[in-house]
Amino acid sequence: MKTLKIAMIGAGNIACTHLKAYQKIKQAEVVALCDIDPVRLEMTANKFGFDAAHCYTDVDQMLAAEKELDAADVCVWNVNHATCSIAALRAGLHVICEKPMAYSAAEAQEMKREAQKAGKLLMIGFVLRFSSENAVVKDLIDAGTMGELYYSKATYLRRHGNPGGWFSNKALSGGGPVIDLGVHVIDQTRYLMGSPKPVSVYAMISHKLGDRKNLKNGVEWRPYGASDDDVCDVEDFGTALIRYDNGAVTLLETSYDFNGESASKKELYGTKGGILLGGSKPKLFTDIEGYLADVELSLVGLKGVGNGFDDMFVGELSHFVDCALNGTPCIATAEDGIVVMKILDAIYESARLGREVLIK
Repeated sequence: MKTLKIAMIGAGNIACTHLKAYQKIKQAEVVALCDIDPVRLEMTANKFGFDAAHCYTDVDQMLAAEKELDAADVCVWNVNHATCSIAALRAGLHVICEKPMAYSAAEAQEMKREAQKAGKLLMIGFVLRFSSENAVVKDLIDAGTMGELYYSKATYLRRHGNPGGWFSNKALSGGGPVIDLGVHVIDQTRYLMGSPKPVSVYAMISHKLGDRKNLKNGVEWRPYGASDDDVCDVEDFGTALIRYDNGAVTLLETSYDFNGESASKKELYGTKGGILLGGSKPKLFTDIEGYLADVELSLVGLKGVGNGFDDMFVGELSHFVDCALNGTPCIATAEDGIVVMKILDAIYESARLGREVLIK
């Protein structure tokens, strides 16, 4: 049985999630670990049983020293996604890069060019594509159950959920909830709608609440190393109307902090049915024999897909391993990453200008 030998670039929270998933994939072997923070590097190395001889604080040093690598998994600050991915591609490795693909669409396009030069796979970590609810809804859409999809809502709202750390530092993250949370629901709704080409964005972002450190309630989640002294110069809320070339439109709402109810859901509306994702079960709104009908879809026992957070990553990384080893067509390509980055860039630009921005 062929095995893909992988270098993990980054040893933080999401890297640990990936490492946990790789433990369940027989054809994957993570053989080297790298992080610029030696303390975090040692913590993760100890947790997952890495030999110190294969742990590094410098990417280039690791790529030069490890002679049997086949692939790299990039889980670092957004600002370093392109640098680390390109270094791995130039070293002749297949790469999976966490979302968002890069700090900007220009960087994302450079990453794709390097992958093409190297003749290697560059996959983007759009993990919601590998959820059980996504699999069910995609089947329904492909079967024509929904009819023509013309509108969707992409919602990812945290009432009080600015993580702090590098997430709230624009120089490292590129932005707040739009690029961190919105990227997930933008990609998933676009994917389910058939991956249309975006043509324009009209957006608003706000910095009115900040990270609300004055609140006595703790935030929903904080990464390793976050503190009350962290810089917070990212938006706390963003909304956008994304128009596609087929006439379809998506409404985005996303936040780290706002005075409303936390929610993570996606809604798609078609000529034959609409569907709500994000609850315990997808809910289909349609009509049966002339009667309006609401149908809850069971996710139990689905072959090849899971029902939990960890299962999505196992599905995603299993797909990466399969694509790298067997040449299976990738369903989360560099081109997908570039398109989403163009949307994200346009959201920030539209908000800055206060008008609609066209996407080329």
